[in-house]
Amino acid sequence: EDVHIPSRRVLITGATGLLGRAVFKEFNENNWNAVGCGYRRAQPRFEQINLLDSIAVHDIIHDFQPHVIVHCAAERRPDVVESQPDAASQLNVAASGNLAKEAAGVGAFLIYISTDYVFDGTSPPYKETDVPNPLNLYGKTKLEGEKAVLENNEDAAVLRIPVLYGDVERLEESAVTVMFDKVQFSNKSANMDHWQQRFPTNVKDVATVCRQLAEKRMLDPSVKGTFHWSGNEQMTKYEMACAIADAFNLPSSHLRPITDCPVVGALRPRNAQLDCSKLEMLGIGQRTPFRAGIKESLWPFLVDKRWRQTVFH
Repeated sequence: EDVHIPSRRVLITGATGLLGRAVFKEFNENNWNAVGCGYRRAQPRFEQINLLDSIAVHDIIHDFQPHVIVHCAAERRPDVVESQPDAASQLNVAASGNLAKEAAGVGAFLIYISTDYVFDGTSPPYKETDVPNPLNLYGKTKLEGEKAVLENNEDAAVLRIPVLYGDVERLEESAVTVMFDKVQFSNKSANMDHWQQRFPTNVKDVATVCRQLAEKRMLDPSVKGTFHWSGNEQMTKYEMACAIADAFNLPSSHLRPITDCPVVGALRPRNAQLDCSKLEMLGIGQRTPFRAGIKESLWPFLVDKRWRQTVFH
């Protein structure tokens, strides 16, 4: 029996991660032949590739001949980057530069996923042309990764995005969803950061932007360089936690807003809001309202989900 295999090919790194899974799904469901690769959690669904193994990277790109590569793999936890700087630099910088070089070798359009943490958060909103000034090592490695990508492949794209949430496998997979237990267990008070201004962004929306960018590029080779995408609802972690409580009709009186600048862990920018007008002018973008997106993401993790299902279904 003839199985229809789409002719447009996309390779996704970090396809086992929160963003990578969404990107893989988005391309796969929109008539692209998508191959995902991962490392620790790869098999059986995805190709297992160590991105630090330049021969393995060369081989998969030359075998598959992708038109597009979306590079989602990264060490994205700022505190882990501070404690393991060499490993983080290998993945975020060296592997990204090598991937860009290999992509150029087969004429593939590379989209490198970067972060709002390349900015210091003192004068938002930030345009793509604004000068980066990362406060922490994570932001520095991602900025070095951007440079390595564009030096090795001038036709590549950099897509900077902020804090992400979506269909998590574990609550710890996102800095947004990890708060859910503190919200649900209202018998003890919980301190919540009310200092840093964030723009929580649904991975499905970022995945859509990646696909739209790729499809725009297929028609127009001038689509390249640096781009910003972000949700447009400004919230502190305290405000996100209250919105989560509200979405599930849970109490929020036990949540305590902390307005002081955090003193532990890697430095964070106060407000690194991204100006997304460049992509919007191209007709690219999608935004899921936070309450709708977070409800969809966290529903499976409700402590009293079994009770709710018997009541509501």
